[in-house]
Amino acid sequence: MSPLPERSLPPLSRDFYRRDTLAVANDLLGCWLVRELDGTLMAARIVETEAYCGAHDSACHAHSGLTPRTAAMFGEPGHAYVYLVYGMHWLLNIVTEPEGSPCAVLIRAVEPVLNEEAMRERRSMVGRALSNGPGKLTRALGVDKALYGHDMTRAEKLWVSEERHHLPIASGPRVGIDYAEPEDRDAPWRFWLADNPWVSKAR
Repeated sequence: MSPLPERSLPPLSRDFYRRDTLAVANDLLGCWLVRELDGTLMAARIVETEAYCGAHDSACHAHSGLTPRTAAMFGEPGHAYVYLVYGMHWLLNIVTEPEGSPCAVLIRAVEPVLNEEAMRERRSMVGRALSNGPGKLTRALGVDKALYGHDMTRAEKLWVSEERHHLPIASGPRVGIDYAEPEDRDAPWRFWLADNPWVSKAR
């Protein structure tokens, strides 16, 4: 992969997200998650994702229908769906597919590329524990409920910029969905860059 420039990081278009969720989850791998916070630009390579495929996916929040919590999932693709788990960890998802089809991709792990020191100021962890999990990366990048519904197709605050690669991709079951139906628990809808050390330990 090419080194990350500090300039010229255009966001992915809405059409990128207005596609099949599994395809988006695959294609986000290798892209740069960009965060602009307090005048500092930070970026990290997306190395692990999970796909959540709408009302028929019992692991997906939209399986229970439209609620105030899930409203963003039912809206336009390319918006952030941010929610709290265990009362302490914010998780970042990006809405996919046409409006009204409540699907999203969870960003599970990232590899710091630009201004890693700024991330470590926010999350003072040693080594890859900085961002090798979904709650870890949001702490490192300062992502919380204030970004719920944020339009990630604009180069403001938080967005994803494309980076092409030819690295092998692995897949397997998603993590932490014991409540889901067996066929959804076993679906290989978690994707990661196969040889990247920043992928979470749940392989």
